[in-house]
Amino acid sequence: MDSEALGFMHDAIPFWGNLTIEQEKNLVHAAAIKEFEAGDTIHAGEDDCSGLFIIMQGRVRAFIISETGKEITLYRLLERDICLFSASCIIQNINFEVMIEAETDARAILIPTLTVNTLLKQSVEASDYMNQLMASRFSDVMWVMEQVLFMSFDKRLAIFILEQANFEGSDTIEITHEAIARHLGSAREVVTRMLKYFNDEGMVELFRGGLTIKDRKKLTDLV
Repeated sequence: MDSEALGFMHDAIPFWGNLTIEQEKNLVHAAAIKEFEAGDTIHAGEDDCSGLFIIMQGRVRAFIISETGKEITLYRLLERDICLFSASCIIQNINFEVMIEAETDARAILIPTLTVNTLLKQSVEASDYMNQLMASRFSDVMWVMEQVLFMSFDKRLAIFILEQANFEGSDTIEITHEAIARHLGSAREVVTRMLKYFNDEGMVELFRGGLTIKDRKKLTDLV
């Protein structure tokens, strides 16, 4: 592992300062850098337990798939985020299928499951942090479930568009209606109808393969 990756891992792991020299060496020795292209599968459900990923560059998403093949995004991870469910086999009583894929080209540090499991048994600080991280991820999941169960689709779509604009750092977003539908667990036709309404109301301007936010206040007022 090069010095840049080593420094990144040191900064990205909150409990690093509480580790012993031996524990630090074990982490560094076991860690490996992985490269992913947009659309690549990083984690393919509970039978895939490669370890913890620390995102160095890019954006990844965690999602679930229904029996009918419909997807819904649970949360997204950015630089310095730790991907917990890619090591789901070390978490007792977690038995639902979470898929993780690279949403953009991404680079990550992989710490193998065996190394993580050993560290959690040795370090109270590491175990406490993982418990906090798990609670945070489940909070994200519950927020999505709350939206699906209790929020109208126009609000959900407005939240997604505003969030996506923040991710992209631009009011112009290149994303297909099909991709939005996968994120929101909806049908493409439903997304298309609502986007047309947003367009007619002057909130967005649609173009082939994307949209531009034209009235952020109107969108925000929907939320």
